[in-house]
Amino acid sequence: MDFIAPIQMETLLPPIRYGNKLLLIGSCFTEHIGNALAEHKFEVLQNPHGILFDPASVYHSLVRYIENKPYTTDDLFYLNEVWQSWHHHSRFSGTDSDVVLEQMNRSLEAAHVFLKHTNWVIITLGSSFSYRLNGNNPQAALSGLRVANCHRAPGQWFDKKMLEIEETVALLDNLYHRLRIFNPRAGILFTISPVRHLRDGVVANNRSKARLIEAVHHMVQKFEGLFYFPAYELVIDVLRDYRFYDVDLAHPNYPATEFVLEKFTESCIDTASRQLMKELRPLMIARRHKPFHPQTKAHQQFLQAQYEKAKRLMEQYPFLDLKEEMDYFSR
Repeated sequence: MDFIAPIQMETLLPPIRYGNKLLLIGSCFTEHIGNALAEHKFEVLQNPHGILFDPASVYHSLVRYIENKPYTTDDLFYLNEVWQSWHHHSRFSGTDSDVVLEQMNRSLEAAHVFLKHTNWVIITLGSSFSYRLNGNNPQAALSGLRVANCHRAPGQWFDKKMLEIEETVALLDNLYHRLRIFNPRAGILFTISPVRHLRDGVVANNRSKARLIEAVHHMVQKFEGLFYFPAYELVIDVLRDYRFYDVDLAHPNYPATEFVLEKFTESCIDTASRQLMKELRPLMIARRHKPFHPQTKAHQQFLQAQYEKAKRLMEQYPFLDLKEEMDYFSR
């Protein structure tokens, strides 16, 4: 008897492999995939603007990377004793406006260069809800501006709207053509985040996700070089149990994210790279190991064995960068 629903997992062609540059952008679930790939030494750049949820924010960020138009003091505002940007996650916020701008523009420049040569753009959309500044905010001239993050500003500063399917398709269609002109060889892989936005209510969350799914599949069927990985369906329809969510009942827990990552590896990464990932995994686990007695001979032998393994892998695979691990194991 089967206890989980079957799901059609299409193989990504061409598959992701070592040597590819991967730019990941979107919701917090993006970073689960990105962190796992980075830990296994893929060349990854993720969320240069910070976490983004809606299609309009993803569109703005990727177009900004293409144009490489620097941010200025006019793009900042002061709230809750820190300088912030309506287009960035709060991890860029700070008390010194010059430092904030420098960090934003340094990240922008790095994203511009990386995107020009990237092999894959992986976009994870989280919500159809979009926020705009209205006339109640102190910056009246910015009324109508779409924001990526509300930064805990008063709710009356914003108008909240669920984007229509046609609006999302228009944004993604425009983005596709901009990316094709800027970097013709880049493949685009869409996912929908399985994180449930329960603050909007269960019904509104489901409507929001449904609009994203419909818009993305419209794009995938319309253009070549666009693909879909069913992260959302793997959690919602295959696992389908609150055992696979954290206590907030919104975020998939560790077993769920590991299950999705396992399926992502099987369907999106080539066979040779998957084998290398298996070889690297024990080394990554050893790197995180916290010894009780670091000065013992046994632990020193353990470090030496891991150092030799890292050295051998770098010699065998010259594209791997294990210098950080070798430095750690040689202490």
